[in-house]
Amino acid sequence: MAQIQEGERLPEATFTVMTAEGPKPVTTKEFFGGRKVAFFAAPGAFTPTCDKAHLPSYVANVEKFKAKGIDAVAGTTVNDVFVLDAWSKASGADGKVTLLADGSAAFAKAVGMDLDLTARGLGLRSKRYAMLVEDGVVKKLLVEDVPSEATCSTGGFLLDQI
Repeated sequence: MAQIQEGERLPEATFTVMTAEGPKPVTTKEFFGGRKVAFFAAPGAFTPTCDKAHLPSYVANVEKFKAKGIDAVAGTTVNDVFVLDAWSKASGADGKVTLLADGSAAFAKAVGMDLDLTARGLGLRSKRYAMLVEDGVVKKLLVEDVPSEATCSTGGFLLDQI
């Protein structure tokens, strides 16, 4: 699929989230419907740039996003829900940023943001990007040119675009 563009609706896909009762599926319609979401994608949990720069930039700005009318801050990686649950707890994101597991890269493929890092031993992943999503429609899209960098897709940069 071609890369999703501003003004387009997110395709129907299913993520997995960790709940008190264990893993639970959540669709794009359920999660993004009827609200404004600051959303980012990273190639992988616990990877250097994702762990030290990308996710922390959203955790640090949660209250600023809310002050600008954002209902939720969320991120995704092509990892399983158990890895994302551990990353959420280890990073201080737990209870602040919802991490949506895209374990089989179905969402990454559906939005044209899949990234093949097989040659680097990482398999199929997601490009690094950020979106402002309103009621399921992409209002702002910021895609990194270099997967190992987090510049235009950080929480602070997206915040400045709102």
